[in-house]
Amino acid sequence: MNRSRLIVYRLFISLIYQTNQKKYLSLLLFLLINPSSTTAQENHPEQALNSSEQINQFIQSQWNALDCQPAKRCSDLEFVRRVYLDLVGRIPSPVEVKDFLTDERFNKREMLVDQLLASEDYVQHFTDIFDTLLMGRTEEDTYAERQQNGWRAYLESTVRENRPWNEVAKEILLARPESKEAQGSVWFLYERENKYQEIAEAVAPAFFGIRIECAQCHDHMIVNEIEQRHYWGLVAFFNRGKNQKSKTGLNIVESAVGGFSVFADLSGDSQPNLLTFVDAKTVVEERPKNDQKQEDDDELYAKAQLDGYPRVPQFSRREQFVKEIVEGHPLVPRAMVNRLWASLLGRGIVHPYDEMDSEHPPSHPELLDFLAKEFIDNNYDIKRTIRSIALSDVYQLSSIRPQSVNDPATFAWYLERPLTAEQLARSIQIAVRGSFKNDDPLVGSFRQQFTDVLPDETVVNISDVLYLSNNQEFDQFLSASVEEKHLSTQLLELPSHSARVDLLFKRILNRSPDKHETAAIEQYLNQREKTIKPAIDQIIWSLLTSAEFRFNH
Repeated sequence: MNRSRLIVYRLFISLIYQTNQKKYLSLLLFLLINPSSTTAQENHPEQALNSSEQINQFIQSQWNALDCQPAKRCSDLEFVRRVYLDLVGRIPSPVEVKDFLTDERFNKREMLVDQLLASEDYVQHFTDIFDTLLMGRTEEDTYAERQQNGWRAYLESTVRENRPWNEVAKEILLARPESKEAQGSVWFLYERENKYQEIAEAVAPAFFGIRIECAQCHDHMIVNEIEQRHYWGLVAFFNRGKNQKSKTGLNIVESAVGGFSVFADLSGDSQPNLLTFVDAKTVVEERPKNDQKQEDDDELYAKAQLDGYPRVPQFSRREQFVKEIVEGHPLVPRAMVNRLWASLLGRGIVHPYDEMDSEHPPSHPELLDFLAKEFIDNNYDIKRTIRSIALSDVYQLSSIRPQSVNDPATFAWYLERPLTAEQLARSIQIAVRGSFKNDDPLVGSFRQQFTDVLPDETVVNISDVLYLSNNQEFDQFLSASVEEKHLSTQLLELPSHSARVDLLFKRILNRSPDKHETAAIEQYLNQREKTIKPAIDQIIWSLLTSAEFRFNH
């Protein structure tokens, strides 16, 4: 046994003796049984560091450079609520909170993260996130169409199977599914109904993390690398596609001819819309002469592989886009890891998360490079990246901002942010009814009001307040929650107001009340003994609409 490991073992034995914390025994046994775990770090320290530890080093390095003192580590109570909201899109139940708090395993946070990432709730939550980020918020009728035409099922299977993101991106953009299970991938383009500029303006932020709308009429006024030719080049990759319904389902048929045009800048100078995009080469395509008319001959198409499926051009612009632009493009992995970072930490390393251009440099460039490279090296594994971030020190900081730090880009504290519509609807159901349904009417109602998923800044507007005060669906949900297992019924059966206050806080806020909160609510209930049911309902409503409930922190 070498000297460094002997010192570690003695420290653990001393710690167990002084604190009487038996939970450290499991870690000591692990080190004794697996001595290679310490030896590897001594011999190859750069290899021994896991992804979370490397994230810690990048963040700590900047804190040191800025002489920044970060917030303290969050408590177990803070962590369990936070990680349930971030990974499975809902608050934990009181039983789930208790199970975590009483767990004495030294690696219980890691174990909980793995448990949640393996759950169906994780699948549903991140399907909600990807649906909104890729497709945007919409009317409830369109959500129903997404469901009916397989888009929702396709996203669910993608998350459930943890499919490589680069393969998913290419499948969606090619819109030429090779299996029945992948048929829903067509909907990304199909929903946009042959509106090619709208398609281009959706593809750029969704898959490359940049916005190109400003380059429609001229080169971007601020971002030099985004040029007008990139906007119209992206349009050209898709402008031969056309929605088609057939016995095989929804298809995006593609013509082998047409789609040649020119665009003019503000000075009136015209250029051809070549097949090109930001940070990518121009795809060579033979263009007809001005007086030449193209004939749409069968010889321009490959034979359809299956009967009933649309024929495919020998030269397919969409296929060229996938092969020559998407495949290997540096922004594809960077955009995804930056988006995942923003989902868990409140803002991207590049902020806003969908403006990854020269005017928005990353706050931690080396960290972004590392995450993108590791994402590629691990076969574009989304779940692995989420796990690494969730187990990092920066994710586990308190949300109380240190007095000496003001810049959120330092990530020196956990950034509070409002719950998404789906998070809020699920969490209210958990608090009030003890269980939830992803298709509860409350979800659809909230989606129409709380539209942001990754807002650039947190703004609570008056319409949100009025909605929670007067919304009919919300009121009906609360008034109909009167079954035996529901919160209001259980509160009425308790023998004292103090017991009611305790249950209220544990079910809704996942914590116990302090003495001031208990005294204030007891006084309120004592004054309303003759109308105790409406009084309890009012307190439930007040806690559900409080900032503490509506924010992840």
